[in-house]
Amino acid sequence: MKNSEQLYKALSERILILDGAMGTMLQRYKFEEEDYRGERFKDWEHPVKGNNDLLSLTQPQAIEEVHRKYLEAGADIIETNTFSGTTIAMADYHMEDLVYELNYESAKIARKVCDEFTALNPDKPRFVAGSIGPTNRTASLSPDVNDPGYRAITFEELRVAYKQQCEALLDGGSDILLVETIFDTLNAKAALFAIDEIQDERGIKIPIMVSGTITDASGRTLSGQTAEAFLISVSHLNLLSVGFNCALGANQLTPYLETLAHNSEFHVSAYPNAGLPNAFGKYDETPEDMASQIKEYVEKGLINIIGGCCGTTPDHIKAIADLVAQYPPRKLKEFV
Repeated sequence: MKNSEQLYKALSERILILDGAMGTMLQRYKFEEEDYRGERFKDWEHPVKGNNDLLSLTQPQAIEEVHRKYLEAGADIIETNTFSGTTIAMADYHMEDLVYELNYESAKIARKVCDEFTALNPDKPRFVAGSIGPTNRTASLSPDVNDPGYRAITFEELRVAYKQQCEALLDGGSDILLVETIFDTLNAKAALFAIDEIQDERGIKIPIMVSGTITDASGRTLSGQTAEAFLISVSHLNLLSVGFNCALGANQLTPYLETLAHNSEFHVSAYPNAGLPNAFGKYDETPEDMASQIKEYVEKGLINIIGGCCGTTPDHIKAIADLVAQYPPRKLKEFV
């Protein structure tokens, strides 16, 4: 991968900034059904409002604008608009056949904007992370309380779907593959298996970021793993980073990041929500509040990559970037 050397060099020098929430920013556009459809899908037989990945084809200028705002705020790494970019998730909209194009075009948009910013300041190269969401199925748990042995998806179905997504993200220009918001580690293992296959087939080494999500105060993922168990489960590959995102605010995430930082030989990433949602599902935490909580991460030397998830905006990312610029990155541990 042509930008890998620059990426590892940057990580050795400073804490890298990941972008913030795509969905939060897209809500500002107040897109309606016809906006999602655009001209190309105006006669689509099924509703498509809410399919944010589709906007890479029908409203690409909006996706480009969001990326640009995060880069202006100081982001080093921006995520492609492909969180639901698998045949499994796209089945909700009957758009499985568009998966390769959605991922390829999303990566191209992000690549174009990143290259523009890198050209303006070659000392601060910008990187594209291909976003790979968890899908809306779980391989470890039954969706039917009356049939605990039932599974709505198989490992093989997940592997095939993830492989298609990953190949398109790489072909479109992604520097990193980011397996994120992992609530079921078996799903993540299918994605990692697919990525490893691609590495073998293409003879390349892909920088892989893995980011789980702790779902509640129990300190476990939805499929029941502690932070340490999650780390052990994904450490069979040589990862760029391991971390947590979503579900919790920065304060609540601290103890789980400590577990990763003290036990992992990889870089550690975090991108929490802007606090916990209020009664209306909105996020109230200001950029200043969030940055002040993240200060604990850098004072304790816990992180190498930091960004924001639900409710975060370019203002949040700028406040975080300004703060962490004063601190060195976490030193990688060497385990014998």
